[in-house]
Amino acid sequence: MFQLFTDFIHRVAYATDASAYREVPQGVAYPECEDDIVELVRVAKERGTFLIPRAGGTSIAGQVVGSGIVVDVSKFMNRIVEINPAERYAVVQPGVVLDELNLACREYGLFFSPETSTSNRCCIGGMFGNNSCGSHSLVYGSTRDHVVEARGVLSNGEVVTFKEEREGTSGRSPFVQSIYDQLSGFASDKDTCSLIADNYPDRSLKRRSCGYAIDEVIEGLQDDGKPLEDRTINLCKLLAGSEGTLAFITEIKVSLDPLPPKEQMVVCAHCDTLQKSFRANLVALRHNPAAVELMDSNVLQLSKDNPEQSRNRTFVNGDPAAILIVELRGESREEIDYKADALESDLMKGGDSKELVYRCTRVYGAETAKVWNLRKSALGLLSGMKGDAKPVGVIEDTAVIPQRLPEYMDDFGKMLAKYGLSCVYHAHIGTGELHLRPVLNLKTEHDRLLFRKVAVETALLVKKYRGSLSGEHGDGRLRGEFIPLMYGEKVYQLMRDVKKCWDPDGVFNMGKIVDTAPMDTFLRYDADQQYAVERELEGEKGYKSTTYFNWKAAFDECRIAGATGAKSQLHAMMCSIEQCNGAGDCRKSNLFGGTLCPAYKVSGDELLSTRSRANILREILTHGWDSPAFGKSANGFSSAGGGNNRSIFSSPEIAAMLDSCLACKGCRSECPSNVDMTRIRAEILQHRHDVSGTPFRSYMVARMAEIERLGRSVRPLYNVFAKWDLSSEIIKKIIGFSAEREIPALSRCSMRALVRHENHKKCSAQHGSHVASKGKVYLFADEFTDCQEAELGLTFYRLLVRLGYEVEIPKHVESGRAAISKGCLKLARKFAVKNVTLLQNVISENTPLVGIEPSCILSFRDEYPDLVDPQMREKAKNLALNCLLYDEFLMREVEKGNITASEFKDDIAEVWLHGHCHQKSLVGIEKTADILRLPKGLKINVIPSGCCGMAGSFGYEKEHYGTSLEIGEMVLFPAVRKAVNADDGTTPVFVAAPGTSCRQQISDGTGVHAVHPIEILYKWLKIK
Repeated sequence: MFQLFTDFIHRVAYATDASAYREVPQGVAYPECEDDIVELVRVAKERGTFLIPRAGGTSIAGQVVGSGIVVDVSKFMNRIVEINPAERYAVVQPGVVLDELNLACREYGLFFSPETSTSNRCCIGGMFGNNSCGSHSLVYGSTRDHVVEARGVLSNGEVVTFKEEREGTSGRSPFVQSIYDQLSGFASDKDTCSLIADNYPDRSLKRRSCGYAIDEVIEGLQDDGKPLEDRTINLCKLLAGSEGTLAFITEIKVSLDPLPPKEQMVVCAHCDTLQKSFRANLVALRHNPAAVELMDSNVLQLSKDNPEQSRNRTFVNGDPAAILIVELRGESREEIDYKADALESDLMKGGDSKELVYRCTRVYGAETAKVWNLRKSALGLLSGMKGDAKPVGVIEDTAVIPQRLPEYMDDFGKMLAKYGLSCVYHAHIGTGELHLRPVLNLKTEHDRLLFRKVAVETALLVKKYRGSLSGEHGDGRLRGEFIPLMYGEKVYQLMRDVKKCWDPDGVFNMGKIVDTAPMDTFLRYDADQQYAVERELEGEKGYKSTTYFNWKAAFDECRIAGATGAKSQLHAMMCSIEQCNGAGDCRKSNLFGGTLCPAYKVSGDELLSTRSRANILREILTHGWDSPAFGKSANGFSSAGGGNNRSIFSSPEIAAMLDSCLACKGCRSECPSNVDMTRIRAEILQHRHDVSGTPFRSYMVARMAEIERLGRSVRPLYNVFAKWDLSSEIIKKIIGFSAEREIPALSRCSMRALVRHENHKKCSAQHGSHVASKGKVYLFADEFTDCQEAELGLTFYRLLVRLGYEVEIPKHVESGRAAISKGCLKLARKFAVKNVTLLQNVISENTPLVGIEPSCILSFRDEYPDLVDPQMREKAKNLALNCLLYDEFLMREVEKGNITASEFKDDIAEVWLHGHCHQKSLVGIEKTADILRLPKGLKINVIPSGCCGMAGSFGYEKEHYGTSLEIGEMVLFPAVRKAVNADDGTTPVFVAAPGTSCRQQISDGTGVHAVHPIEILYKWLKIK
């Protein structure tokens, strides 16, 4: 039986998609089977409402936003029913993710060829509803071209399978027959056929998804070479692109294509003007490419500030106005190089196309993934523009045939100039569809008027060039209003008649495609709105406080054209939350690697995604207790019990939303929009503590290092209490830790004491003699290593000394990592200020601060500049430049030639490496793998895991213990067990993890002792 939820959190989480729209639905349902859909149709009729089919929720035109009941099929209806390699088809439920289907098809040498930039989280049902295309539609066409059959529930509750049928097919129910009769009537009426032919987009245009595809579905009925009863019709042609307005699809049969040739390459053609890129596209098309895509300077500039995408920019030379990505395929490297030679010659030297392109770079094989990943991230990157103004999806889906594109773009540019607007250009230029996003601030009345004007004038331009207002993103509530303008009132009436015939009672996704509300209503933001959080912290509540992080600095320092900055710290914080555009990168499966978002990965629950957290925070901090999602009780207070006198930070909805976040920092890099939920969470938690007090567990965890330092004076007694079953059980119960976890014991001595003692011995041994040094290194004695793993700290000291470095621990305090994770930012700020003060004149490029525990040393780079007082910001930034993780320092010295492979043994061993989530997010795990490869005998296997599931104290907490282990079981634990079980005794096997909590999690989850990579390097050092 399906689940139906009407609470605040569910309704707000599903009030938006990836569009500019927001409307709170009546409820959210999670069907488990087709029978649930039939029942939901009955419920909708009974309640006088309608169903909104939703899969990945990545729609850009507001297709899944509305006041009805959102029906999310992605959670349960996500089964691959059948893959038939012989007949090259697959049968799937609508919630199957595209990349997951293709992963399953790969072993047969097949794949579902239509694609989207959201392929790792978009679902086949959504692709069918929008008639999605993707980058390679030059070769493969659209989803409509690949759907063979579709099974679904009609508005009368009847379950029907649609497929190619002869006109004379009998045995249909009266309701189904009425649908076929209507379309047959269109096909047999010459005036109607002429009307359709004259007003629909150019048939040579590959991307045509505006309105209902009446022209395509009746095409088979117009075959004069066959008797009427033998002519064929497949209603899947009409259902594709119908956005769930005609039927609720429960199963889809799609055709599969052979995998592309083994050799592929992209030529990245750099243009110094946009106009040249439009003409260069026509040249590229003459060489029969598999794809031609475009990225303009806005996308390329924004990628510089995203940690993950900045690592994908290896193919970019300088600062081009635009880059054409031209994909070439062949059976051999020689074949594609021959094609590339001809292409580049044509672009750079040949005939009338001379100097269209000033540079070409070639990227081969697996490395092309970097190019495509950057291209796919474009939508998210654009939302990362700092401030209220954003490149807005309003006319982003227009398409004209490529030969008309330069002229169309010229007219479009003149229209933008008339309104003084800048615009972002990217995507599918090879098929005549550029995603055009003018930069607008939809929080102002002025730009909301421009929002409409640009939409109207662009629609007229598209009509002038016989194009389609929607190429692949659909109409939704964004473009439905303009369908009469595009097609004329008579054709539009045909579309309204189709909707009425299929859905006479208004059961399915009302207000989309036809009878759509004005496109500038129900927008995500109100004009000139004041945030509830501003009223509370700056005004009527009298707190007069502001934010704890310096959110405004990033906005003030942004140099991207069109960025509007922020008026205040609170405004900057809200803009940082609003950078979530709903594209759903946080919903990708663990099958595709990455860290973002472990809570969602293990649950498949939208409410546990970063997108959902951003939606809920935005709603509460913007509207407060006045949010329509709360509703009102008889006494006038919100259903959540808030009332007008309670702080919005005391909302239980905020508490529930923050509780599921592991603070893994995966979003810090993997979210293209740079929605740093870890930092947002810490900020909101501190405000919550200000209102409600700091919970005892948070207080204790934030001060863990201080407690351990006090415990050192009675270390044996501390360790007895930590390890003795009775006492440890009492301690864990008081704190709220799981009984299954062990409280870490204290090391015999602190890391500081051990290093100090070792340094004293070294100085005594060298008394009176001069020893050459490669340089001086300052070690950061982080709170975890110093108290709990002091021997590891000593090992790193010895490694550096034996490699020829002077090593010293400077005067410093703890990093404050635990305090940050628990939202105790007042305390964390004290640590940050103290450390910057103590180290600013000590640490330099020649004498760096090097850390062992990733989360601690990386705090200097990630949080400190925005946590210290604004007047200390530059000092903190300068210090951060020379705060390095152990692997960064060692690889820097390798690149300088100061450390070589000759200093290590060649003994053979196999290492399975799991990276710390903060490290993976901020600097990557590659340098750890590289430094471990320096000893020639070591074979390094990087485990494709995300967060281990411990995430500091998260995995210790009793309510999170089960989730923590489930996260570990997704990838990490099975990989560790496989590695250890494969140990045949001939080659030593090590499991390595740089994070202390990661090593604890591996031990608890698998019983395997994981080591720090430093320990392996030290073990492989040659004896000197």
